Amino acid sequence: MTEIEQASREAIYQEIIPQIKSLLDGETNLIANLANVSAVLREAFGFFWVGFYLVEGSELVLGPFQGPVACTRIGHGRGVCGQAWATAQTIVVPDVHAFPGHIACNAASQSEIVVPVVRQGKVVLVLDVDSDRVDDFGEVDERCLDKVAGLISATLK
Repeated sequence: MTEIEQASREAIYQEIIPQIKSLLDGETNLIANLANVSAVLREAFGFFWVGFYLVEGSELVLGPFQGPVACTRIGHGRGVCGQAWATAQTIVVPDVHAFPGHIACNAASQSEIVVPVVRQGKVVLVLDVDSDRVDDFGEVDERCLDKVAGLISATLK
């Protein structure tokens, strides 16, 4: 991604983060909140797929999303989402085909960023964003989506 594209993306995040905060403020229903966040992100950037996987026992289970049909369950440590859960770290993958153990839910996905949402020291869900472009995510996405994850975490009980 070029510097100009990063700057443009930064400006969009600066516009939508307050919108996301406003949508989350006072709403306690997790599904409603995750649905709205995934819709805002997909509408703002036109990403191929935006959604959430919720920790349920030893698996991540598909939650609210925007985009084509997705994998329903992902094991701990498997694929990009499972790795982000296991490490509690954001993972940016410039080319999903080069990521060992990548789970291909849709062949059109080319790059991905997965951001864990942590509550009381534990990953409780992950935000997964896929692009149909190689190398579509950078430092701006990582920093700003970490902010979004923090906003979501603050709504959790």
